[in-house]
Amino acid sequence: MQPFTTVSGKAAPLLAANIDTDVIMPKQFLKGIDRNGLDRGVFFDLRFLPSGEPNPEFILNKPAWQDARFLVTGPNFGCGSSREHAVWGLKQLGIRALIGSSFAGIFYDNCQRNGVLVITLEDVLVQALGRLISQPETAEITIDLITQSIRLAEGSMIEFKIDDLRKNALLQGLDAIGSTLQRSAQIREFEQRHLQANPWLS
Repeated sequence: MQPFTTVSGKAAPLLAANIDTDVIMPKQFLKGIDRNGLDRGVFFDLRFLPSGEPNPEFILNKPAWQDARFLVTGPNFGCGSSREHAVWGLKQLGIRALIGSSFAGIFYDNCQRNGVLVITLEDVLVQALGRLISQPETAEITIDLITQSIRLAEGSMIEFKIDDLRKNALLQGLDAIGSTLQRSAQIREFEQRHLQANPWLS
């Protein structure tokens, strides 16, 4: 995975509550045998008109936010089914972090496993941030995971919390397997001791 240290870019507001994984990644995009092309499926019914043309009213289609790297989301973002495709698609679309007041548990874990930073803030801060980034001239932010801070366009800072395990994995670009392999020497030592104590297993 790509490490997350300090990332700058536009943040787009998507503040509706309870945006579920079927909205993020509709079911017709779950049929593939690999992850290719999932970026087209992200928010498909919002991003595109029935004609197939981009919906000019959707935030990610507006010129100021077309290359957004962050989403500021409403409460309970990512609820619904556990489809990991939603996170894969967001990542392919270039989204590096989500900022909101609450996230569905499985979706939150899927983001962590795939290198998408999830930042949880008090709702009053999320709403204030949403208003700020709704203006193109103040939509640029910088997220510094090392210092656990968000630097806003007007110069102020917002601090956020993240547990050390998730933070270290993101900083190093490690998924669950990569994190486990960091302890490969300890794993081999355990296996050797276990087989010596239980020779009938070998």
